[in-house]
Amino acid sequence: MKDRNEVPQTLVDAIRYFSDPDVCLCFVVELRWPDGVTCPRCDGKDVRFLEKRRIWECKAKHPRKQFSVKVGTIFEDSALSLDKWLAAIWMIANAKNGISSYEIHRALGITQKSAWFVLHRIRLAMQTGTFAKLSGEVEVDETYIGGKARNMHPGKRKAKGRGTVGKAVVMGLLERHGEVRTEVVPDIVRGTLHEKVKSHIEGGSTIYTDELASYNGLEAEYAHLVINHAEAYVKGNVHTNGMENFWSLLKRGIKGTYVSVEPFHLFRYLDEEAFRFNTRRDNDAGRFLRVAASVAGKRLEYRNLIGEPS
Repeated sequence: MKDRNEVPQTLVDAIRYFSDPDVCLCFVVELRWPDGVTCPRCDGKDVRFLEKRRIWECKAKHPRKQFSVKVGTIFEDSALSLDKWLAAIWMIANAKNGISSYEIHRALGITQKSAWFVLHRIRLAMQTGTFAKLSGEVEVDETYIGGKARNMHPGKRKAKGRGTVGKAVVMGLLERHGEVRTEVVPDIVRGTLHEKVKSHIEGGSTIYTDELASYNGLEAEYAHLVINHAEAYVKGNVHTNGMENFWSLLKRGIKGTYVSVEPFHLFRYLDEEAFRFNTRRDNDAGRFLRVAASVAGKRLEYRNLIGEPS
């Protein structure tokens, strides 16, 4: 990965630095192909650069020999220049409460629809999938995401009901002093929650939960400690305050910045908030570099984003 000391340290510096198209191209090329440019279709290294068109051509015999640095990345099939893409990455990676598509639209001079698509593609690059399990001390909690019944139209309120009915359920697991993982789950029944705990947490770890009965029975594989929120929120080392802190950050972004999030897209906003939380000890340049280095192999087409069949 590119040395973060060579990367601009502030948004103003970044905008100035990436104002030169050649600098943008060299920056993305170096991140994507640190060992030299390779064809995204055959992985061949025998390529030549067509300077006037700013693209490459593979010398191997196969269809679609010519390619740009955008092919096979979140930038593919986008008419936006790299300077606008890189500025958008900087803004969303470092906005603690998120950044709306309308703000990107105004700041970069693109349409709101394009800004919305850009942000979702960047959220895909923010995904930090890993097979490593959490261990040590892990807090487990769940929350509900959705509008308040009192703010709904009377007809919709009657159909959905009050309380948690009609809201999306999100489960969170936080390794203390480590990373957080979140996932939209269909319900909070024992089978669902136990399955998620076992798939994400190493056996023998200590887990902390609230008094929800669905967590009962985990004692067979984990040291399970429970905090009853009807009595107290902290008892020595037993609490779920770390996850509660993450939920507050998530809901501040959803309610204050995004206002309304479709359940179909909720997992993308979870990826965004989890990325910023997991890189909380890094600086702005470091977070930007992490996302910019993860754009390859994550193409997202608009029809897939909105759920249309391929």
